[in-house]
Amino acid sequence: MPLYLNDEQAMLRDTAKDFVAEHAPVQHMRHLRDANDVTGFSRDLWKQFAEMGFTGILIGEDQGGLGLGHVEAGVVLEEIGRNLSPSPFLATAVAAVEALKGTAQAARYFPGIVAGETVAALAIDEGPKFRDAVSLTAERSGNGFRLSGKKQFVTHGHVADLIIVAARTAGSADDRDGVTLFAIDKSAAGLTAEAERLADSSIAARLAFDNVEVTADAVIGEVDAGRDPLDRLLRAGRTGAAAELLGVGGGAMDLTVDYLKQRKQFGVVIGTFQALQHRAAHLYAELEVARAATLKAQQLLDAGSPQADEAVSVAKAQASLAAMLGVQEGVQMHGGIGMTDEYDIGFYMKRQRVLAEMFGDANYHADRLARAAGY
Repeated sequence: MPLYLNDEQAMLRDTAKDFVAEHAPVQHMRHLRDANDVTGFSRDLWKQFAEMGFTGILIGEDQGGLGLGHVEAGVVLEEIGRNLSPSPFLATAVAAVEALKGTAQAARYFPGIVAGETVAALAIDEGPKFRDAVSLTAERSGNGFRLSGKKQFVTHGHVADLIIVAARTAGSADDRDGVTLFAIDKSAAGLTAEAERLADSSIAARLAFDNVEVTADAVIGEVDAGRDPLDRLLRAGRTGAAAELLGVGGGAMDLTVDYLKQRKQFGVVIGTFQALQHRAAHLYAELEVARAATLKAQQLLDAGSPQADEAVSVAKAQASLAAMLGVQEGVQMHGGIGMTDEYDIGFYMKRQRVLAEMFGDANYHADRLARAAGY
């Protein structure tokens, strides 16, 4: 598979680039933050995403979507990252859609996602770092289940229409088996959300489940076999986060290169300094390596390859590290003003930090790859 976009994908990239830059630039994020917006994103903009067809990229044409793949979803996510656009696209149109594919809940939730009316949140994290352990319990109760426990760092969890929850129905917290995924309505009795603004000005929630009653219809897939849809969710989310990280790193690099062409010291444009040119070239090379790794993971996912899981971890780790280099170099080469709120470069550093932790950081995926290789 060639590691570049075909003509149709390139056209989508151009469309997404123009749309996001016009309707959701960095100033859009600034406005939401300065207004202390309690939602964390614009529902009107989410509707516009739907009108462009973006929300249905991964949903089949027979269900009202575009029937495209992860490469195309990544094209949109990279522009979201480049513009730091607050959006439920990653959690809803990518990760949640993948978890719901082929399940009974797809017919219920896909129309709302395609129309830009439904927002999904992913309640999978329970500690300060992403881990595979699941300890929130779901006990049998009548013809359904009773959920008890806590989740945290649930992006848009305070306003989502649909919450996908990973719960323990058998075994202990570290067991791979015995996990079940549930699709839960935000208005479920006993479910409370405490919203918190993160470093990048996005809003996540701590969710508390106090004997939340759900029917058997809420089960995504099969009871005790939730690892399959959860793995689909994670692969899609990690690859999508890698694409968004590419946008964050690329956006930071663009700002930095523009600054190097304008800033003068001792009457000389600093972009002519060889040391800074070397650092910019190094950054470009690292981002291109991460881009190739991410595109490979997207293509393998679209092909249903058994090698996709490994490629996804490589992409998430590579994109996290490349984007970190991009934002760090950006702030460094901007000098002291890089740390001020007046300049946008600092926002890229904050977004990179949050995205890098999402679905497992670089160390998590390096360890995951090492264990898979027998180390």
